[in-house]
Amino acid sequence: MTTPPDAEALLRELAPQVLGVLVRRFGDFDTAEDALQEAMLAAATQWPAEGPPDNPRGWLIQVAQRRMADAVRAESARRRREATVFEREVPDAEAVDHDDTLAMFFLCCHPALSSASAIALTLRAVGGLTTAEIAHAFLLPEPTMGQRIARAKKRLAALDRPFARPGDAEWRERLGAVLHVLYLIFTEGHTTTSGAALQRTDLSGEAIRLTRAVHRLLPDDVEVTGLLALMLLTDARRSARVGPHGELIPLAEQPRGRWDRAMITEGVRLITDTLPHGLTGAYQVQAAIAAVHGQALRAEDTDWPRILALYNLLERISPNPMVTLNRAVAVAMVHGPAAGLALIDTLDDSLAGAGHRLDAVRGHLHEMAGEYAAAIVHYTAAARRTTSLPERDYLTLRAARLHQETALRR
Repeated sequence: MTTPPDAEALLRELAPQVLGVLVRRFGDFDTAEDALQEAMLAAATQWPAEGPPDNPRGWLIQVAQRRMADAVRAESARRRREATVFEREVPDAEAVDHDDTLAMFFLCCHPALSSASAIALTLRAVGGLTTAEIAHAFLLPEPTMGQRIARAKKRLAALDRPFARPGDAEWRERLGAVLHVLYLIFTEGHTTTSGAALQRTDLSGEAIRLTRAVHRLLPDDVEVTGLLALMLLTDARRSARVGPHGELIPLAEQPRGRWDRAMITEGVRLITDTLPHGLTGAYQVQAAIAAVHGQALRAEDTDWPRILALYNLLERISPNPMVTLNRAVAVAMVHGPAAGLALIDTLDDSLAGAGHRLDAVRGHLHEMAGEYAAAIVHYTAAARRTTSLPERDYLTLRAARLHQETALRR
């Protein structure tokens, strides 16, 4: 029997909460995950026919606990001590009142894990994606991704009290890790680093869903709100970024009538709500930049001086090569391409981590300046370095068009 869409959404929302209860209480990630899957299967079988229980979360916890108790009873004496713990009743009040979704985020984003492992574990344990789906999203073989997730679980199991709630001193650091992982997931979905597709809407959509979950738990946190606003304002442009054949359409050339105005309105409202606290967070400032772009009905209406001011602030808060490159573009839009190129020239060494985007921006600014020969050189170099086929095709086509323009001028 097919599970109704509403029940599927409810199960998806409850899954990390139930898993968090089991992992926090019993400290066994693998057994808890298996028990949760069995409880979810039981719910998908029973609820369509009987209707969901009055307390769906408590029902799932109780069923999962019984599955864990059964598993423990079948194991060796090494696990007998846990069996008595697993068979204890869970008070309904605790099952209803304590939401462990955030605990699962903190667990999956433990500082002991690499970003790649944290992303995979977050998508598996909190996002509910299968190993195959995660492997497909990152263009890896399923066994490789399975090993990555398994290693992450083993790494956590080897730590002293990895499932303990972080203390006050750790809270901000761990929340920062959670937000960084969500940002990385969204970024990979928005512009994939390799492959034939420009964007992976399954990943960007999942990142937005998970960030909404964190925002529901921490609605007053400025950076949580800023990250959600940034995702919405960026994703609002999704359908306008890709042409009919999957080709990349740059921001200045996008048909803005195809932008999702409802998402832009929500994103602007969210970021506006944070402004009484001041612009203090990197995600908050990036969201403010995205809001300026989103509110411009035409490319020529963009308030570039304001964007430049925001990039100046962002570079002070969170300096990195991509921020500097974006600031150089804003400088070029306000003061001319020569100024943007001069800024890049003075910061050449610090931009080494920008990869192919450094050449892409140089090409763009040289094209703005009418220096087509230099633009062709940099576009071609960027095309050789990128592993994204849509970006490679865009850069190659840009260079070819400038070749044609140069030939026509002769």
